[in-house]
Amino acid sequence: MKNRDYHSTAKPGESVSLVLSGSSGMGAVYLQALLENLAAGLFRVEGVIDPFPEGCPHLDRLHALGIPIYSDLESFYRRHPAEFAIISSPIRFHCGQTCVALKKGSHVLCEKPVAATIQDAKLMARVRDRAKRWVAIGYQWSFSTAILSLKTDILSGLFGKPKRLKCLYLWPRDEVYYQRNDWAGKLRDRSGAWILDSPANNAMAHDLHNMFYVLGDGRDRSAVPVEVEAELYRVYNIENFDTAAARCRLDSGVEILFYVSHASAADKGPVFLYEFEKGEVFGSGRGSDIQARFPDGSVKKYGSPDSEPMKKLWVCLEAVKTGRAPVCGIEAAISQTLALNGMQDSMPEIAGFPRHLIREANAPGQRRIWVEGLDDILERCYEKNQLPSESGVPWSRKGRRISLRNYREFPSVGG
Repeated sequence: MKNRDYHSTAKPGESVSLVLSGSSGMGAVYLQALLENLAAGLFRVEGVIDPFPEGCPHLDRLHALGIPIYSDLESFYRRHPAEFAIISSPIRFHCGQTCVALKKGSHVLCEKPVAATIQDAKLMARVRDRAKRWVAIGYQWSFSTAILSLKTDILSGLFGKPKRLKCLYLWPRDEVYYQRNDWAGKLRDRSGAWILDSPANNAMAHDLHNMFYVLGDGRDRSAVPVEVEAELYRVYNIENFDTAAARCRLDSGVEILFYVSHASAADKGPVFLYEFEKGEVFGSGRGSDIQARFPDGSVKKYGSPDSEPMKKLWVCLEAVKTGRAPVCGIEAAISQTLALNGMQDSMPEIAGFPRHLIREANAPGQRRIWVEGLDDILERCYEKNQLPSESGVPWSRKGRRISLRNYREFPSVGG
């Protein structure tokens, strides 16, 4: 469904009624922003959803304000309407909770990724269309002035045709990261529902999504991958991967290369280079400015996309009043989910690293593991536009090439 106008559900001069699902983790970030801006009168927090609210850092404030806490969305909607729902719960709940909120008449801001699987994302789109409400997905870069300005220039033809886009992101994590909840690093939950938590579907999902988003043929669209080949590895005692190298291709032949790891020695990234006929766009780390460099030596700065982390919230609140759907909806976010599902199908059995390369450090209260030489290998692959199996890495394993042209369900039956 194209980005479009909807009838506003908010009455002129009245604050927007909202419900927040999730009160710890990213939910706590949303809650802090909401509580800090309550006095402005732009919105009313009608309720918070969390079956285990004791983990909420703002619990005392919620009680003091008389904001009710419910264990599930259905219980909330039996007692309250809400014009706007923020879904910041774990990945496995994104589809179900978004659909509940839509059916109850709420517009929705759902945190990234849109869902664990392509079939869930498509279900969300069908329910949205029937409900005549919009769904935004919380990739904050896609709401930022920097990325929207860059995308405008790409759409205008300033850079010419794309040639190759690539990103390297090394972000060491420790065991506490994977022990912080019951879904970190998991493939499925206890009921069998897909989670697919990984660097590519959580911490670095933004960076994979952004390469598709900037190449989309409209402000509310992303380029769609038609093929993917991935190498997935792990050193931590988890179900899914903590390290990945992937190559996606668009129908035009453009390569999207993606290198990420939580098992690196160094913290580096996101480093990216987007190559076009008439220039290149690059970034050199968290908080850095995005810059473009042209053949004549001139440089254009777009600013940092990290400077407006909660802009998505305020844009969506305004959209409830105007009826104008935000640009980063399901159609913009679904390419990341499609690519991620293809990556998992490319190497269903996650590969391990050689024992003699595994290193660890034990600081008070934490244990961090990394792989000796991994940083150099991924950096070299990034520079040479190769996957580890193509660069002679002895421990590497080659993944299958997965067609995404008619990919309708994860896992793909046809492969």
